[in-house]
Amino acid sequence: MTLYAFALIIVAGIIHAFWNIVAKKAGGDARFSLFTSVLNAVVWLPLGWWLGREVVPLWGWVEWGFVAASALLHVFYFIILLRGYRVADLTVVYPLARGSGPLLSSLVAVLFLGEHLSALGAFGIAGVVAGVFLIAGGPAMLRTATQGGSGEKRERTIKGLYYGLLTGVFIAAYTVVDSYAVKVLLMSPILLDYMGNLLRCVVLAPLGLRNRAETWRLWQLQWKYALVVAVFSPIAYVLVLYAVQSAPISHVAPAREVSMLFAALIGGKLLGEGDRALRVAGAVLIALGVTALGLG
Repeated sequence: MTLYAFALIIVAGIIHAFWNIVAKKAGGDARFSLFTSVLNAVVWLPLGWWLGREVVPLWGWVEWGFVAASALLHVFYFIILLRGYRVADLTVVYPLARGSGPLLSSLVAVLFLGEHLSALGAFGIAGVVAGVFLIAGGPAMLRTATQGGSGEKRERTIKGLYYGLLTGVFIAAYTVVDSYAVKVLLMSPILLDYMGNLLRCVVLAPLGLRNRAETWRLWQLQWKYALVVAVFSPIAYVLVLYAVQSAPISHVAPAREVSMLFAALIGGKLLGEGDRALRVAGAVLIALGVTALGLG
């Protein structure tokens, strides 16, 4: 992996952890996803227009097909992620989602896209997976989910496992689709994300119109959180897509999990979800794994 790609991933990881903590604090449902998409479209309109005014009219069915697929996968990803944040701890849902998704996308890249992993790269992925396990709660999490504990805690853990892993499946799917678009079709990462977001607004609009009074009430409570996510989420993801253009997906996808290092250090303190020592140990393993991927 080039130093350029590695630097992009580190910066993206910090931003990604930050906006996920903000989304968790918002406590929103699918309408929060609509709010962020609409604000995203407004905030980034000048850049989207400037870059796309000559390029987008030249897109054919293939390009628009990838934009549509990306938009739908991102919608399902964000709705499921938000649902998980409402019913479980961020420090369970977030690491499982961020760990399982890149692991699956790396597997697809190696098996179907012809990428190769060195021994050091494989060691790096193993370190990331082990770190994910520790940050998500380690053996204690599994004991809580399988052997009981307090009813509420066990239920939250099981829901965290379910929504974290399901989110990871959609992360893997959009990672492969978007990476192919920018790496093989040579589509602009910024335009892929921005035009996909416009389609997400259309898909999510009926959710906001279904109960306008409730939508307005939630907007008044959540618009500040939504604005932060709308500004920073695209930056984090576009940086990753630029990294994908100069490095293998099987390296970039797991390396993104450096974001969990920051989420473990920040999220547990701000959100009071406990087990910080175990999660810091997991973050160290992730950092070592990411470093191995960078050198592999």
